[in-house]
Amino acid sequence: MSDLIRTSTGRERLAARCRDVCEARAFGLGVMSVILLNAVLLGVETYSGLSVEYGVLLHSAERFCVAAFTLEMLIRLGAHADRPKAFFRDPWNVFDLLVVSSAFVPFLRENTTLLRLLRLARVLRTAQFMPQLRVLLVAVGRSLPGTVSFLFVGALILYVYAMIGWICFAGHDPAHYGSLGRAGLTLFLLMTLEGLGDAVHAGLAVSPLSIVYYASYVLLASFVLVNVLIGVVLNALEEAREMEEEAKRAERAAARRPAGHQGTVRTASDGADELRLRIAAVRSALDDMEAQLDPSRAPSPVTTGSPSLAGFAAGG
Repeated sequence: MSDLIRTSTGRERLAARCRDVCEARAFGLGVMSVILLNAVLLGVETYSGLSVEYGVLLHSAERFCVAAFTLEMLIRLGAHADRPKAFFRDPWNVFDLLVVSSAFVPFLRENTTLLRLLRLARVLRTAQFMPQLRVLLVAVGRSLPGTVSFLFVGALILYVYAMIGWICFAGHDPAHYGSLGRAGLTLFLLMTLEGLGDAVHAGLAVSPLSIVYYASYVLLASFVLVNVLIGVVLNALEEAREMEEEAKRAERAAARRPAGHQGTVRTASDGADELRLRIAAVRSALDDMEAQLDPSRAPSPVTTGSPSLAGFAAGG
């Protein structure tokens, strides 16, 4: 039991030291600098002349970035030594771990294309150190279900208007409405209001009622649907901000806890195990104290359970 207590205490000390390093401003600035250096290296490698002339230097710089990212990940893993499950509850931690560990996978390390894509993914790790960027990325992720619904409605409207445009204008303007695909592409470009004036003038040459066709399409596609999409994104952005604020409040609450529980969010089973270990340690300490006070007395079930009963038994 005492060995388990010492192991638990050692993990807590390691986690506390690693957390101090992770929370230091210099640590965040250093990791951010390495991420930007990695992005610059990717850009430089696109120039064949520079990559050939400074190939050795670029390769050494890439190895430095891999070593720095590996050290950073080890420190962050050490910060969760007392609560390993909490590390994997954060999606950003899992993403960082996968990106960093990919440099050591044999197949990925030998595939130049995949390795460059994974190195490019390291740039997204800036979100770990930029709260506003993290909020935007979370908002984009939460807006995906609403965006899918928007795309379905938009595709339905585009299909209906493309069919109407093919029926009405295919004979007079085959370059833009000669088929369903061409009509859809033309209307998709008109969604940005680019070339709308020319399209309206060409439609008026066919029939004055074409103004109703273009006006209704622009009203639905360019105003209604776009505003709906903006509303979906803004709603997801507000939810992401609330999630970020809630996470910050949880971190501040964890920082105000006593030293034995600082920064930990344990389940009921973890708390029960820790309590059993502490009780066992206290019992062991009491037995040692009793043996030191009276070495000639052998510990018995009565003395171990209650010192007062032990005195009564000795007096009898």
